[in-house]
Amino acid sequence: MDPRTHWETIYRTKDVHDVSWFQSEARRSLDLINRISPDRSAAIIDVGAGASVLVDNLLDAGYRDVSVLDLSEAALQISRDRLGPESAGVRWMLADVLRVEFDESTYAVWHDRAVFHFLTHATDRQAYVEQVRRAVRPGGHVLVATFAEDGPQSCSGLPVVRYSAEGLHSEFGTDFRLVGSEHEDHRTPRGARQSFLYCLCRRE
Repeated sequence: MDPRTHWETIYRTKDVHDVSWFQSEARRSLDLINRISPDRSAAIIDVGAGASVLVDNLLDAGYRDVSVLDLSEAALQISRDRLGPESAGVRWMLADVLRVEFDESTYAVWHDRAVFHFLTHATDRQAYVEQVRRAVRPGGHVLVATFAEDGPQSCSGLPVVRYSAEGLHSEFGTDFRLVGSEHEDHRTPRGARQSFLYCLCRRE
């Protein structure tokens, strides 16, 4: 099954409150974005967002230039329906992050919670980094969250790559300066523990 079909099936057949990656509030991501980008007019993109509530949290915090990208139309529609009239203020992008054509130096913040760790082939990871390099302006920030070294070995029936902060940063190279990293113990709706690593880099 190709990735688009896989994720479309997930979001059409499962309750978003029951999937393992569900968060009622994207607190860690929001705190980090607040820290690195206090300017509420900063352009922010959430890639592979699914039906994440980060977009809700960003709008509530006053951010006005928010883009949400995902492969699944069903996932994006769930978020649009949840936001109601506020959804008109968001740029919704139905696309594959590896193939979409980004304008150069567009974003001040690139956010990804749990996309990069699904890229098990080096060529896909290289393509992802090239997309970041194109889309994020110099001086902008890249916030990527993956399963940590002690995290699960698979998610949603798919294999993942687990990372340390150093290992994740090395995938991006010298164009990106490691600013910091944080650990999060995510509790799934069924109470299982998932170890996440949040890695924050600055585009040089």
